Formats: sequence, C-alpha cells, structure tokens
Amino acid sequence: MLQNVPNIFKIPDLRKKILFTLGLVAVYRLGTHVPIPGINGPALGLLLGQMRGTVFGLYDIFVGGALSRASIFALGIMPYISASIIFQLLGSVFPYLEKLQRDEDGRKKINQYTRYATVALAVIQASSIALYLEAQPATAAGPIVAGGGFFFRLLTILTMTAGTIFVMWLGEQITDKGIGNGISFIIFVGCIDNIPSDFGRTIQMMRAGEISWFALFLIIAIIFGVYAGVVLITQGMRKIPVQYPKRVVGRKMYGGQATYIPLRINTAGVIPIIFAQSLIVFPSTIAAFIKIPWLQQIAHIIGPGGWLYDILYAVAIIFFTYFYTSVVFNPRDLADNMQRYGGFIPGIRPGPNTASFIDRSLSLITLPGALFLTFMALLPTFLMHSLRVPFYFGGTTLLIIVGVALDTIQQIESHLVMRHYEGLLKGSKVKGRR
Repeated sequence: MLQNVPNIFKIPDLRKKILFTLGLVAVYRLGTHVPIPGINGPALGLLLGQMRGTVFGLYDIFVGGALSRASIFALGIMPYISASIIFQLLGSVFPYLEKLQRDEDGRKKINQYTRYATVALAVIQASSIALYLEAQPATAAGPIVAGGGFFFRLLTILTMTAGTIFVMWLGEQITDKGIGNGISFIIFVGCIDNIPSDFGRTIQMMRAGEISWFALFLIIAIIFGVYAGVVLITQGMRKIPVQYPKRVVGRKMYGGQATYIPLRINTAGVIPIIFAQSLIVFPSTIAAFIKIPWLQQIAHIIGPGGWLYDILYAVAIIFFTYFYTSVVFNPRDLADNMQRYGGFIPGIRPGPNTASFIDRSLSLITLPGALFLTFMALLPTFLMHSLRVPFYFGGTTLLIIVGVALDTIQQIESHLVMRHYEGLLKGSKVKGRR
C-alpha cells in the first residue's frame, strides 16, 4: 500500500482535491478551538465531565470536544444530521415527501428543506444551551457564564447557529470540490479528535506501571481484531441474482444482462446505536435538569455499567436496526421496479412473491448486523470495566471512522484506476459502504 501512495500526488486533480479537503479540515479544527464570548471554557468542561452519561456527553463526542471547549462550532454538524434523518423518516409517512425523494428535482427541494430545518434546530439547541448554562451554579473553575442576560443569549444563539451553517457549508464544499462525503468527513475528524490524547494517556499509565505489558499486547490484539470485524461487517453483503430478458427495440436488442441486488449485513449503519443511546440516556439527561428523588433513582438504576442498562441498550439497538432498515429499504418498491423492466429473480415469481422473498432475505441478514452493532455498542463498557482500558474504544465512533475511511479510500482508488494507476491495495478492490 505504501508503495502506491506516491501515485496519489502524480494526479493533479486528485492532489488538488486532497489538499483542498485537508485545508477545510484545518479550518474546521481551528474553529473548534475559538471560544464563544461570555462562556468560561474550563468551567463548562468540568460540568460536561460530570455529564458523560447524558445526551451532552454523547453530543460532545461527535463534535470532537467542541461543546466542552465552548467553541463557535459547539453544535457541529449534528443539527444537519438530525434534520436529514427527520426528513428521511417523514418520507416513509407522507406521500408528498416520498414522491419528492424519487426524482432529482424533488431531492434538491428536500435538501433545501433540510437546510431550513437545520437552521431551526440550531436555533432551538443554542437557545436551550444558553438558558441551561445560565442556570448552572459556579464550578471549581468559576462560574460558567460570566454575565448572563438577553445579550448573552442572543450572542450565543447567533454564534452557534452561524457556526453550524458554516460547518454545513464546509461539508458541502468538501463534497463538491474535495474527496469523500464532506458531512461524514467532518464527523470523522471529530471522532478521531481524542486518539492522540488517548495514546499519550496509555503511555503514561505504562510508565507508571498501571498497565502491564501483557495487558497492552492484549488491548492491541483486541483493537486489530475489532477493526477487522468492523471492516468485514461493513463490506459484507448477500448478492441476490437478478436476470433481465432481452428486448428488441427497432433493429437493436437490449437487455439480457445478469446483475444482482446487494443486501448489506449492516444496512442501517450507526443510526440504531445513536437512536438507542439517545433513548437510554434520556432519563439521566432529565435527571440532570430536574432534581427529583425518584427520577434520580431511576437514572441511577438504568445508568451505564449496570446489567439493566446493557439489556435495555441491546434490545433498543436490535429494534432500531430493523426499524431503520425497513425505512431506508423498501422491498415492495424494488420488486415493482424490477417487474416494470422485466427483471426477475431466478426461481421466484415477479411481483408480491419477489417482494416477500427480498423482505425475508433482508430480515435474516439484518440479524447478524444487529447483533454486531449490539456488540460494538457494549464493547467500550466491557473494555473499560473488565480490562481497565484507559480510553473509549468502540461504539459509534469506531463504526464512523471505519466507514468514512473505506468510502474515502474507495474514491481515491477509483481516481487511480481511472488514470491507469494501480490501486492502493495490490490484488484487491476496496469497497465503500454503498
């Protein structure tokens, strides 16, 4: 692989795309360290350190620590992701949105609606954060808000909303002029934010004798094994053969080709873990706002680390895996489109029988994907409690890192092969998530 890396910089267009992407990533990383006026960053960091088991702790992971640093990019790209998921789910409920999703002009209109919804969500989230921070007592590092009031709230809302819009623009520029999917790449950058500090903390613990050499080699073996498993599940699929008959149009013959339907093991991606984690930490988040004894007790019972938390978490992940897969993949529409163009699965009647066969196959192949997502979600808790791993490894961050890396490498490989260069990996073809 290292021998073929110099070929990347021999292609002017690809070189410009990569440098452009790295430049915008540097701008994004710089923005995550620019503080919002009126907020005490160290005090906010102490507060969020006490709320790692809540929605705020989950949110801070995806924005690369920008929320705990009280930066202008504190909301990150997450309002846009939330708006996109909302419209995707609404598309399966409202026929008008479902119709828009089927053609190019309709998708452009949905993208426009998504941008408007992003601004609205950013304003709502920024308003909630400003009001919440004002109501918090002083910490060991001093008060979180130096001086509250109307102007502080207005400035915080405008700054965070403008930051989200700017990050969304950066993502779109990376998609159009850079390499990879810009929105996913920005989340990817946020997910790898803690890797250098985690590595340094592990070295310090090794020097202090808190981690033995055997434990270190065991952790490294687990990391390599998990990465290999994530790559395998991300790229794993079942190919259902489809045959199209020959058609004669005028003097030309069309069709007669054989293709396949790729049913992926993990069609839902990381969305089920995000949904399940948001749902399971909801009581803890409410308990952080409302100091009611019985609510505090419930939050403690189902808090992270307990057996009830793990069971509820696993059940929620499996449920949301099947739910989201059913939303993004419609076997009936696929069967109707195949029948419209004369396509059929060998041995299966076109129409309802084909839809039923695809639905049954998708349900069977989704089960190992759901179980693997459950394993990935519970892996960090097991590693930190059983093996005393000094950093967070697994969960959504690892799935995002591997998925975005595969997509980006696949695009780079396509550029190399198109210009008659050998791919990054000899004798193999890198596949993305789609």
